[in-house]
Amino acid sequence: MPSYCINPLCEARENPEDAENCLACGTSLVLNGRFRLLRPLRSTKNLLTYTEIFEVEDAGNKWEEPKRRVMKVLKWNDPQLVRMIERESIALRRLRHPCVPYSTVDDFFIFEPNNSPFTLRCLVMDKFEGQDLAQWLQSNDKISQSIAIDWFKQLVEILDIVHHTEFFHRDIKPSNIILQPSGKLALVDFGAVRRITDTYLAKISASGGTSTRMGSYEITSVATPCYTPLEQIHGKAVPQSDFYALGRTLVTLVTGVPLINISEDIETGKLNWRKHAPQIDKPFADFLDELMAKSPTQRPQTTEIIMQKLEQLPLQSKINRVIKSKWFKIGVIILGSVSLVSLYNVSRPIIAEYLVNQGKKAQQENRFDDAKSDFHKAVNFEPEVTKLVSEFYVEQADRRNISPEDAKKYYELAIKFNPKNDVAYNNLGLLCQRLQDFGCVDKSYAVLFKLKPNSWEAHYGLGNFYDDLGKYDLAEKQYKLAIKNSELALDAISNLARIQNLQGKYEDAIKTAKSGLQKAKETELKAALYKSIGWARFEQKKYQEAKKNLEKAKKLDFKRTDTFCLLAQVQEAVNEINAARISWEVCLIVDSNLPEVQRWRLQILKRLLGDFVPEE
Repeated sequence: MPSYCINPLCEARENPEDAENCLACGTSLVLNGRFRLLRPLRSTKNLLTYTEIFEVEDAGNKWEEPKRRVMKVLKWNDPQLVRMIERESIALRRLRHPCVPYSTVDDFFIFEPNNSPFTLRCLVMDKFEGQDLAQWLQSNDKISQSIAIDWFKQLVEILDIVHHTEFFHRDIKPSNIILQPSGKLALVDFGAVRRITDTYLAKISASGGTSTRMGSYEITSVATPCYTPLEQIHGKAVPQSDFYALGRTLVTLVTGVPLINISEDIETGKLNWRKHAPQIDKPFADFLDELMAKSPTQRPQTTEIIMQKLEQLPLQSKINRVIKSKWFKIGVIILGSVSLVSLYNVSRPIIAEYLVNQGKKAQQENRFDDAKSDFHKAVNFEPEVTKLVSEFYVEQADRRNISPEDAKKYYELAIKFNPKNDVAYNNLGLLCQRLQDFGCVDKSYAVLFKLKPNSWEAHYGLGNFYDDLGKYDLAEKQYKLAIKNSELALDAISNLARIQNLQGKYEDAIKTAKSGLQKAKETELKAALYKSIGWARFEQKKYQEAKKNLEKAKKLDFKRTDTFCLLAQVQEAVNEINAARISWEVCLIVDSNLPEVQRWRLQILKRLLGDFVPEE
């Protein structure tokens, strides 16, 4: 088998089996005196991914036989990513379980390839033979309840060791579980592992969550769509987050259906998975739903509790079979046949008022599912409360920890209960822009302009829509209407200055931004306006004025990626090369979806990497 070069910038990474150094770049093919890369386990073509995974041959020492293992290589030297791979190494050294990858202190080391800017951190771990469960499902049918319970127990036993060693995994999913030839499951990929400490738990409860950061700037939290709970997406992962992911993994296995193809109940947020798994009885299905509860406090709190409930399942299943029997149901019907119709009709207004009050109380206490249930019941007793229900759904859609898809459903329900709710139409239009649902955008704003023709929020939202599509002339028109209709449309002023720069209207951009600075009070808005002035001055080659305004923008809001991209170009123009290098690094690393930022990044990457960067 050929040897593989670890240098990410090497032009020909495959080498003959007996080579000691790479024939293309001269980098040593034997790492740390014992490891030889055999083949990549995932594509190495994307230079901007921060890790690579290889199968390696470990020659061991004089007391060990050579064996095949796995090596993870971190290319980027960002402090947060370095801490993550160091945490993974520490976790694998401390976890002693036959179904968790084994690694030692000698299996983590630093390597610097020849003629390469990369300082590579390498983590070696044992390799499990077999298929991961995502691959296994591609050629196998959904599993039975008995197999599901067996696999459930195996995974909980592994998690019990992980949690009691004061770690939690944070990325449980079928592709991170290996089915070995022996039938035993192994849990792999501890790259997202976190340590459970009092400091960490205090941080997520007191400060609103932790952040995953690159340098000083925030990047995307560790998350896998459909498997990661909301608290983890928002940086507040807890040990119970592993239970949510475990429940969703088991649902995937018992249904054989990708989670993305399983609908969710609008009212409860629960997966409608049971119809895809008729082999699963109600007690076990209820247990899986409990694992997947929205709130961590509603899930089992420890692995011990989960194991106790697993022990109780056989008795619960027997009771369930009795309850579902024909004669039991007949007895219940006979006993419940007393009519309460007259009492029901007399009590309807009283019941409706009571339910509304209960719903308001639940809403104040943040018990949203209970509030929703009470309001819906109230509508059945008294249709007049539909406007109240509509407002409730708007409030639910505006919650910070809700997914865009769920928010869209809530706005649509708000409109269903009150078709004249202009706030719901406006918010739905904005949301549909994020979801790239253009039909929904057009429909929402069409109705909104009929209900409220001079709504500056609507003009601003529609301007944003055209802005995202690159239709800057239409966006400019809508932003100007928003500014005309309200003194509050300061964000529209900022966006207008930006697209005037994009259209080459530099004097107009400066004039617009200066008018906004006379009214702006928020530091982030002022930063955006100074950035637009600096941008225009840069394009006019007035570099000192450009630098002055961009430095103001940076001081007011150091998280603006476009400010750093522009500042880097200005610093280059005035020959401040070291400062420009730092600004370019921030420009490349910090998250941004602005098209001009992508264009500037591509320009600098082409300069740095030449032909390695693909065309747009």
